[in-house]
Amino acid sequence: MLTSKGTLSAVLAASVGSAAAFNSQSFSSSTSSSRSLSLSQLGATVDPTVVTKKEYQDICGVEFDDSTLANRLAKTAYLYPKHVEVIDDFAPLVDKMVDEILLETGDKSWQPQDFLPDLSRDDWIEQTKDLREAAAGVPDELFVVLVGDMVTEEALPTYQTLLNTFEGCDDPIGTTDSAWARWSRGWTSEENRHGDLLHKYLYLSGKTDMRAIEVTIQHLITSGFNPGARKDPYRGFLYTSFQERATKISHGNVGKLAKSYGASDLQRICAKIAGDEGRHEKAYQSFCTEILKRDPDGLLMEFGDLMRGQIVMPAELMTDGKDAHLYENFSSVAQRLGVYTALDYADIIEHLVNHWKIGDLTGLSSEGEKEQEYICRLPQRYRKLAERSMNKKKEEETVAQSFSWIFDRKA
Repeated sequence: MLTSKGTLSAVLAASVGSAAAFNSQSFSSSTSSSRSLSLSQLGATVDPTVVTKKEYQDICGVEFDDSTLANRLAKTAYLYPKHVEVIDDFAPLVDKMVDEILLETGDKSWQPQDFLPDLSRDDWIEQTKDLREAAAGVPDELFVVLVGDMVTEEALPTYQTLLNTFEGCDDPIGTTDSAWARWSRGWTSEENRHGDLLHKYLYLSGKTDMRAIEVTIQHLITSGFNPGARKDPYRGFLYTSFQERATKISHGNVGKLAKSYGASDLQRICAKIAGDEGRHEKAYQSFCTEILKRDPDGLLMEFGDLMRGQIVMPAELMTDGKDAHLYENFSSVAQRLGVYTALDYADIIEHLVNHWKIGDLTGLSSEGEKEQEYICRLPQRYRKLAERSMNKKKEEETVAQSFSWIFDRKA
């Protein structure tokens, strides 16, 4: 972090025109000559280390405290000014979400270690053996899905970056004291536990190639992720409303299958993570509910447009550097096991349409009514497509694929 003097030095070095007032020659020089003042001349005329903060503020009118800096960094021109105005209007609700939906941090909240062997205890070997024995009964197919879910969770830096692109919801200085910034940091801190816990479990299980998994994580974070939010908070919250529910379903179904194979410890892990996703889903869907109260036409227009492009899964760009179709192969295994299927996609759309009572909205514009009709027909349309696709796949011969995550065994 820059010190006050370091900050002043950087600003003075960049602000040649403003600092020219310190140069005695500037009083007799023309405007053009003062503009051509070189950095070396400035350094010879003014020593930035001896200019006090107050002196510089008096001359340039610049302050350096956090609140003023946050205001100066706040965007003054938005792509979606109305959308920003709407979400700012219900910021008090966001504060409530932080207090009531996000868990307390530190000792009051669950941590990954609560679900793993304690290597500081004398019986740590027995604890680890119990975990590995239970994991041994879980088939490779389920481990492939578990790894895919974990890799998705470990790309959290990408998701926080995305959240900070939503206009009006950003955290410009990293410690911004706004409701949206506190939500973003709190959400991230909770989500961070998911990948951490699953990563450690997989490591202790001894059934997976952790280096291949870590290579996949690095590739995914490097590749990034574009859900088509376009910096629009409406689209961003529509997307997260869908995606949080999808991850809740996936983790929950993995846990149920793990329990059926005798891995009750893995079932508890997945259930806990699914619980977090469920709370976050509730928050994001509440944000959209508030938008509908203030700008139903605006949200419906974005909802319809987002669904025409379909929902982009956050791990679609995953690769281990070997398998160019890794995501497709992983998702195929998940579909065959019933962890997350095309029917789940249709069910989520139906849930959102019903939860937001899209069909009951009144007072819409003609464009809004068209989107309302389109959106309300989506669940049935997607369900038919899903059933047709799943029936077709049942008729096709299943070809097992090798996965580097499980030492190139096939699943």
